[in-house]
Amino acid sequence: MTNHDPRIDAYIAKSAEFARPILQHLRERVHAACPEEAAEGIKWGMPFFSYQAAPMCHMAAFKQHCSFGFWLSKEVIGGSDEDGMGQFGKRDADLQDLPSDNQLAAYVKKAMALNGRPA
Repeated sequence: MTNHDPRIDAYIAKSAEFARPILQHLRERVHAACPEEAAEGIKWGMPFFSYQAAPMCHMAAFKQHCSFGFWLSKEVIGGSDEDGMGQFGKRDADLQDLPSDNQLAAYVKKAMALNGRPA
């Protein structure tokens, strides 16, 4: 697996059982939409994905839900500062709570374009 950080493997493995398939799915979707270019890492204790050396998106697991969000969330999906870390209108506790694979890919591609724009 290219660009996979073993610390994220460990993060997923130690997460609650319900969270593991959600986190794994999100990870796979980010890499499917941004193959070879998404760099993984841990920032602020949670998995982050960067593109062109800039933060792109992040995910986290909690006791009863997961969250996933974009660094430039207002530009990627809209919303407000009150959305917090979970930017899909509710807390993700099941795979069905996530946007479709096509919608996630569109969000990732938009985030990539925003990261690639001139400063």
